[in-house]
Amino acid sequence: MLKIFNSLTNKKEEIKPIEEGLIKMYTCGPTVYYYQHIGNMRAYIFMDSLRRVIKYNGYKIKGVMNVTDVGHLTSDEDSGEDKMELASKRENKSPQEIANFYAGIFFSDLKKLNIDIPENITYATHFIPQMIEFVKGLEEKGYTYKIDDGIYFDVQKFPEYGQLSNKDLSKTGNARIEENKNKHHPFDFALWKFVEPNHIMKWDSPWGVGCPGWHIECSAMGRTLLGDRFDIHTGGIDHKTIHHEDEIAQNDALAGHRVVNTWVHNEFLLVDGGKMSKSLGNIYTLEDLEKRGYSAMDFKYFCLNTHYGKKLNFTFDGLTASKNGYKNLKTLVNEHKFGTAKIDKDTISLYKKKFLDAINDDLNIPLAIGQIFTILKTSEKSKDIYDLVLDFDRALGLELDACENHTSLEIPAEISTLAQQRWEAKKNKDYQKSDELRAVILQKGYVVKDNKDGYTIEKLEQ
Repeated sequence: MLKIFNSLTNKKEEIKPIEEGLIKMYTCGPTVYYYQHIGNMRAYIFMDSLRRVIKYNGYKIKGVMNVTDVGHLTSDEDSGEDKMELASKRENKSPQEIANFYAGIFFSDLKKLNIDIPENITYATHFIPQMIEFVKGLEEKGYTYKIDDGIYFDVQKFPEYGQLSNKDLSKTGNARIEENKNKHHPFDFALWKFVEPNHIMKWDSPWGVGCPGWHIECSAMGRTLLGDRFDIHTGGIDHKTIHHEDEIAQNDALAGHRVVNTWVHNEFLLVDGGKMSKSLGNIYTLEDLEKRGYSAMDFKYFCLNTHYGKKLNFTFDGLTASKNGYKNLKTLVNEHKFGTAKIDKDTISLYKKKFLDAINDDLNIPLAIGQIFTILKTSEKSKDIYDLVLDFDRALGLELDACENHTSLEIPAEISTLAQQRWEAKKNKDYQKSDELRAVILQKGYVVKDNKDGYTIEKLEQ
């Protein structure tokens, strides 16, 4: 029974598919005006974990992830310049060239992280007609109004507004209050923005030339591909208070009912205890990490060792520890590859149950990884354990069959068996037999090295 923390209800809830055997899931994707930093990538590592765990439970997925290549302003509150326009001016390229370049790098990064990519990748510029139709539908239902700079959603006509972020319409504070005094309420948000003649990205609409508001993009694409009822919507915690709150309002207003059953958000990635900032010089990309000797998978392992719903503090010391831990995990896995011990079915079933209980409890991946370490360290060297852990890796995506020490993949079965016999003799304090077996292994051109987690086998240099 897979349970996930629903941000809308603030409690863990069992996932019950709307359509039997199928999970329909929308993920907020990147705005491709620049490189995605490691804080952005944590959201997609979380998406990957959720998709993998859903599949591990036997469900099929119909997933959608948008690529925002228009309409996302520098502020979430409908103010500032379009990020794509700014990038176009900054690099003297067309918005399409900007989008293609940075989207290409983004998808290359996903591949490095072994991310399970959603079935449908949607570019905002390909769905402008659907966005216009969505706004027209809201207009026909009386939820919109027009002012000098665009078409806006009237939140006061949607009584449930604030259900995700616990906003109170009567207590606006300084929220969105200065940038447009013509709005009926400070929380009202743009559905369609009018633009100046020199604006690069613009389209005709029933209300005038302009571009879509940011929030309408996801709603239109989700409705087009997933319908007006779907199971899960994911994104970073930074989207919760404005972007996703506005999505809920326009989705449910148009449909006349709740569209998304479960909203799931991953927490922030901090750097050295604080937010990432260009002024502090602490914004890193995967390429930056690679230049320092860390792989994308080292970073993925770093992320998976903290629950997605908790803030994660990035330091290079922490990343180094994760790199070593990840290497150690893969080494332990490989040591079981040629093991000859047989593990009884009841033990295997128990291991499977504990693992499934962990990942199904709101994706407790850290606990699941800990359980794998315990299994690998306490079990006799066994191909049964190797196969079991690789099965678990379907839910983790850690490429545990790709050992760091490639020479060890070529260790003959005879040597692996002798090494396991030597290890068993040592555990039984039969040191004479242990030394004899070590000598035999050495004569055959291999050396056994003990460590705190067991042992490794290496081929002697010629």
